[in-house]
Amino acid sequence: MLWAARVVWLGVAVIGGAGFGEALAEHSRSVQLAGTAALWVGWAAVAVTLAVPSAIGLTIARVLTPVGTVAAMAAFVEAGASSATVVGAVSTLLALVIVGSGEFGNLMVQASAYGDEQRFLLRPPAAFYVPTVVSWSVWCAGVLVGPLALAAGSWIVGVVVTAAALALGWFLLPRFHRLTRRWVVLVPAGFVLHDHVVLAETVMFPSAILRRARLAPADTQAADFTGPTGGHAVEVTVSESTTVVLAGTRSKPGGTALHVLSFLVAPTRPGRLLHAAGERSLAVG
Repeated sequence: MLWAARVVWLGVAVIGGAGFGEALAEHSRSVQLAGTAALWVGWAAVAVTLAVPSAIGLTIARVLTPVGTVAAMAAFVEAGASSATVVGAVSTLLALVIVGSGEFGNLMVQASAYGDEQRFLLRPPAAFYVPTVVSWSVWCAGVLVGPLALAAGSWIVGVVVTAAALALGWFLLPRFHRLTRRWVVLVPAGFVLHDHVVLAETVMFPSAILRRARLAPADTQAADFTGPTGGHAVEVTVSESTTVVLAGTRSKPGGTALHVLSFLVAPTRPGRLLHAAGERSLAVG
């Protein structure tokens, strides 16, 4: 998947770039230069993250790749249907599908792993879907409109929108990255749950107390550390009660301490986690 993303993203520039050129062709020279420069900067930023995979690279790729898709769709509307604009739209959409996949996400976060550890990315809590999409959409509109308005000489609109986009980006990027940095880690010493969105602190379950991992049944009574979110969850059972502190809320800023004998997590690839757990001698099923 990582090489697929690299090849497709290269194709966005090589065979899809002409569509952007057609969309900018009817505008002033300053707008053409600003639009072209912005497109290349965004393309290069994603290209670097694909060349050097990491967890922060996953955040950057998933924030910027859809911007390219929106820009390609705007080029399609602006210049009309042509082979160049259709190829641009299709190539950026394909890149978006690959970058958004669970396999790609796991490869990127695993690239930042230390030593003998396996990371398994967690699905975001359902409550974050709408706020994330809405806030990203507002930021994306500002990023695309602001610089072009400045280049077109609309100084008031350009300055206000660009400044708002920069401020919003400064605010949103750390929060988007926090959603990325949520994973289960299998290490020789046990099972680690790293999730600073749901939990107040990382929790470690030593190998000696791990009993079983399985796909969670519908009637499970295990503590829910999934967010909650949809899809299949994995239930992990331990032999000794372990204290886990949930992230703070407005009513309980210090968090809530739970003593658990079983808990749920929601990896993007549940089967992959269970297979790896079985290879590390944890009872599965």
